[in-house]
Amino acid sequence: MLTTQRKTLLLDRLKADGRLIATDLALELGCSEDTIRRDLRELAAQHLLTRVHGGALPASPTDRPMPFRRILQTEAKDRLGARAAPLIKPGMVVILDGGTTHLALIRHLPADLSATVVTHSPGIAAALEPFADLDIQLIGGRIYRHSMVATGAVTHDAYARLRADLCFLGVTGLHPDIGLTTGDAEEAAIKRRMIDSAGETVVLATPDKIGTASPWAIAPLERITTLVTPGDRPDWLPAAVSHLAA
Repeated sequence: MLTTQRKTLLLDRLKADGRLIATDLALELGCSEDTIRRDLRELAAQHLLTRVHGGALPASPTDRPMPFRRILQTEAKDRLGARAAPLIKPGMVVILDGGTTHLALIRHLPADLSATVVTHSPGIAAALEPFADLDIQLIGGRIYRHSMVATGAVTHDAYARLRADLCFLGVTGLHPDIGLTTGDAEEAAIKRRMIDSAGETVVLATPDKIGTASPWAIAPLERITTLVTPGDRPDWLPAAVSHLAA
């Protein structure tokens, strides 16, 4: 089998099965595990899959630059935002992560909402400008341009001093085995700190994030309180995690 044919087969199998196991594929295709691992490395370099121990998982299409993400799943993001906005109650202290899904959430907040919103995203802070009764706290740090959010020690320390009621956490991948993932190590560290700084954590997940993985682990699924998705509750979601259908 030619290399191109084998790679096409791997991608087709990944789409159908949701996971690739290198040892099984080597036996099935009559080639060495080294050959399969090389194929997986090359496909991962093209952002077509995410390598994990022993094989590969689907790569999240949302682990891309901001201009690309703005045009993805716009209707689903709007539904998620509308479903999640009522979770923010007057008087709450809320951490709001960056991302285009959370911009959709802001569009559904009541105009007279009185609460405190803490964010390390300049774009999120600017989008909150029309809400006169919101106290907006912007956390600084080095801007990670891919997501236009602050990262680094300054950001981490600021969140460490915070005790919030609720955190809306952005992820690029949500997988039953790997958990919550994102595309950058520093960003993953900030997100873990955000979870630790909030009483409850909510994740809004568009369909293209579900069952996919990015290179850096944030936390197991059990660390979130509520998952908001279009459609039914995923059957692999831990029992302790609430689900809201959008």
